[in-house]
Amino acid sequence: MSGRTRLALCAYAATMLAACALLPLVQPVTWIIQTALLLAVQSGVGALARRVPLARPLTVAAQAVTALLMLTLVFARGQALGGIVPGPEAVEHFGAMLRAGADDIGQYSIPAPTTANIRLMLLGGVLLIGLLVDTLAVTFRSAAPAGLPLLALYSVAAGIAQSSAAWLWFVLAAAGYLLLLLAESRERLSQWGRVFGSAHGPGTDGSARGAGSPSAPVRAGRRIGVVALGFALVVPAALPAMDTGLLGAGRGAGPGGGGGTISAVNPLVSLQNSLTQSDDREVMRYRTNAVDTDGMYLRIVSLDRFDGTAWKSSERRIQDVPKELPTPDGLGSDVATTEVRTNISAAGWYAQNWLPLPYPATKVDIKGRWRFEPAGRTLVGDRGQTTRGVQYGVDSLAVRPTAAQLASAPPPPDALLREYTEVPGSLPDVVKSTAEQVTKGASNDYQRAVELQDWFASDGGFTYDTQVQSGTGIDAIARFLKEKQGFCVHFAFTMAAMARTLHIPARVAVGFTPGTAQPDGTMSVGLRDAHAWPELYFEGVGWTRFEPTPTRGSVPSYTQADHSSDGPATPAQPDSTSSAGPEATPSATASCPPQLHKVSGCGAAAQGGGVPPVDRGTGHGTALGVGVAVLIVVLLLLLLPLLWRTRARARRLGSGGRTPADAAERTLSAWREITDSAWDFGIQPDDSLTPRKSAERIVRAGGLAGPAADAVHRAAHAVERVLYAPSAGEPGGLTDDVLLIRAALRAGVGRGARVRAVLAPRSSVRVAWEVSRRRERAADRWRRRRAGLDRWAANLRPSRQRG
Repeated sequence: MSGRTRLALCAYAATMLAACALLPLVQPVTWIIQTALLLAVQSGVGALARRVPLARPLTVAAQAVTALLMLTLVFARGQALGGIVPGPEAVEHFGAMLRAGADDIGQYSIPAPTTANIRLMLLGGVLLIGLLVDTLAVTFRSAAPAGLPLLALYSVAAGIAQSSAAWLWFVLAAAGYLLLLLAESRERLSQWGRVFGSAHGPGTDGSARGAGSPSAPVRAGRRIGVVALGFALVVPAALPAMDTGLLGAGRGAGPGGGGGTISAVNPLVSLQNSLTQSDDREVMRYRTNAVDTDGMYLRIVSLDRFDGTAWKSSERRIQDVPKELPTPDGLGSDVATTEVRTNISAAGWYAQNWLPLPYPATKVDIKGRWRFEPAGRTLVGDRGQTTRGVQYGVDSLAVRPTAAQLASAPPPPDALLREYTEVPGSLPDVVKSTAEQVTKGASNDYQRAVELQDWFASDGGFTYDTQVQSGTGIDAIARFLKEKQGFCVHFAFTMAAMARTLHIPARVAVGFTPGTAQPDGTMSVGLRDAHAWPELYFEGVGWTRFEPTPTRGSVPSYTQADHSSDGPATPAQPDSTSSAGPEATPSATASCPPQLHKVSGCGAAAQGGGVPPVDRGTGHGTALGVGVAVLIVVLLLLLLPLLWRTRARARRLGSGGRTPADAAERTLSAWREITDSAWDFGIQPDDSLTPRKSAERIVRAGGLAGPAADAVHRAAHAVERVLYAPSAGEPGGLTDDVLLIRAALRAGVGRGARVRAVLAPRSSVRVAWEVSRRRERAADRWRRRRAGLDRWAANLRPSRQRG
């Protein structure tokens, strides 16, 4: 085995060993087998390209194109040209899959399901890392820098996984890198000649060492590698534990009795990005028969655990979605409620595994693999189920408590009070002292909650600013209380933390504000409607929304000073004759918000079908599309010699016509094809020779004999008759002779020369010559035309002078 082949195998092994760090992130782990096969093909293409040999940039390009074609075959076969060549539809499909994969990564707990979108990101990422490692270590023979992409692959995986077996993945990745370094050192040493060990020195057992034993440098390298690995494993164990990393991913307990468990990564990772988007892409659109849509917050998930680093969703047991959802926790029968019907359509690009619902939902009509989490009253997708393009109907309650009911609420149950008032011991004292100072005149929890809300929204001097550094931990809360600038995340989390210090059960809800009314009677919810708000618990009412964020959402009527005991007008009751199943649209009268009656925008709602959202964004796949387009252009440029040569051969051997001139042209075209074929295989043409001498030269240099040599002489004789004889006649079988000669020339050269003759034929230089000749002819025509114009202008001037 050659040194470069051994180095290529080690580069492949190092990449796969580093990729093993990704195994804890997704289940099942069968994706690693497919990755190994695709990476083997990519590495094999690189090995063949170096054996030809191709130039280094061409080798890298060939591997990149191979990876793109394989990914297209696996993930975008239906949208590709011929099932493998990526066209515009395939590029768009890749962009959609990458966007959906990014959403999946941001929403799924660990281990996440191996959806097609996540699998594309895994395979594509490993192939990219493998290409970089192979390029640095093998193509450019510099193994040390190849550790950087390997380190990037391992670091990203280890930072997210938080696996108890992290040491194992580190050992595998480090062992792969050391293996690559040792292979490179061995290959470099071999260039200086054979390395001998001590042939006669005694071994450790008293026996003589043979010449094949490891040399001192190799033994020293192995010892250094083992010591380095030992330090890397032992030293971190003695250091303080580090936090969970940027993504703060939680781990689910996996399936179990009673429907399994669910935990979520922090869903606010991209909330600030959503609020600052220049293009407010539509997330969903809905119709509702609620008269007042100000309270139609669409809730995704609740964050009920605060560990000092971030607010997170607790690990919860999930179950099948019941036909009727259970009664909301803590809601008493004396609180006014009205049933509301809402039909929602999610955008085709919006994919995450939590279903947006008005709170509290009592019934959800939806198809797909959805599960119910009772504590937060949320629906979560199972086995890759997302919100992408789903349409569903929701029955919910518009809960309208009075101020008196909230003020007189009895104490909550002890278990609930303990769970939802827990704060970390590291919470700064300023949080509790500020909460006590703000609410020092309040006599009950309801008044304390209202005073906290009003202090944040108006009285405390806070300003809403989405450019402030994001964060949900204790440092972010303390900084927010000091600087008094932030966006909904800061307001919601800080109020919830302060409420807990006052022994008021609190959690944070994440979702969307009601959105914007449209002329057709629907409500449009965009990215900028993403929001977070606190929910506080009052026995007899349940979890109750508050709105501390200024200029965002709507302040609940039960927290306003002029709130009457009877409460505001409640939403209209839905028609008792309506179907229990999800409707295409609610009635126009019921779904039309009052503000739209003024513009007569609800008349068309009755005739409307569904409410498919409009995707107005250009998407994040543009960069990918441009990159793929550039790659395709580069590929076509690289294949131009092959394409031109194939077309030229077909044109020469397919010449038609029956006239003597046509016969002469066929003969000369066949001869040009013979000389160009010989040129492709290393026999450069000599235009100073006669056809007969050229034939002798091709036969001698190409090592031709038998029928192939006779075919060359026969073609040369036919050319001489065309050039010199009065009548050229009709030569027969020239096409077969050309193919016979080409096959014989191909058989007489090595594999590298055969590959080069196909991919980079030498005779394709005629294209450049032809372009140069055409440019010269065009320039000559332009010079003659300009000279004619100059003469015409010169003749025109004397005539004007005479006039």
